[in-house]
Amino acid sequence: MNQNPPSIQHPITEDDIANFLANTPDFFERHAELLATVQLSSGHGARAVSLQERQAGMLRDKIRGLESRLVDMLRHGQENVNIADKMQSWMRSLLMTPAPEQLPATIARELQNQFAVPQVAIKVWDVAAPFATHDFALGASEAARTAAAALTMPFCGPAAGLEAVSWLDEPAAARSVALIALRTQPGQAPFGMLVLASGEPQRFASDMATDFLQSIGELASAALSRLHHPAAGKA
Repeated sequence: MNQNPPSIQHPITEDDIANFLANTPDFFERHAELLATVQLSSGHGARAVSLQERQAGMLRDKIRGLESRLVDMLRHGQENVNIADKMQSWMRSLLMTPAPEQLPATIARELQNQFAVPQVAIKVWDVAAPFATHDFALGASEAARTAAAALTMPFCGPAAGLEAVSWLDEPAAARSVALIALRTQPGQAPFGMLVLASGEPQRFASDMATDFLQSIGELASAALSRLHHPAAGKA
């Protein structure tokens, strides 16, 4: 006959205690005095605190975390509202531009004003005859057109070595750029390219999201399609 008591054969583990307390919710009702005597680490140093104080501290930490998340959500929401307002103002300027040949200058000026882009340049090719002698229709080489055709999404990165940077008023001041191909429809050959440039190396970083720039390109393309020769860009 085995004379060893059960506690020696099967010692109680921490898991056993945790399971017992989890499945016996009225334990501390029957032993309420334990709540006042149990001492735990405060979580903010070596000081010991009561169970109630430790729970209150954990709850305060959780509340602070939720408050921080709420502040972040409110800040992001306000930023989105500000961007939407600026986009609406930019589009309004495009719609109110009476002459098609004024559109490149309007697009560039409003991008600079609304979104604080230091430098903006636009080149459009295959334009209708009345616009062929304007500055925006001149100066884009075949290499630049080929580079634009290769852009399936906006390019962001260093300005060095890019022909499109030479279209800017101050090419030497550009440290980072965004290049956006202009297309009347997705998949069609581009009829131009929009260049955004900054003196800050990280303003248009290679790892930045391009969804917003894509929207800018689509809206600019729709406006500038008034310059585009209808028989061009069918490829």
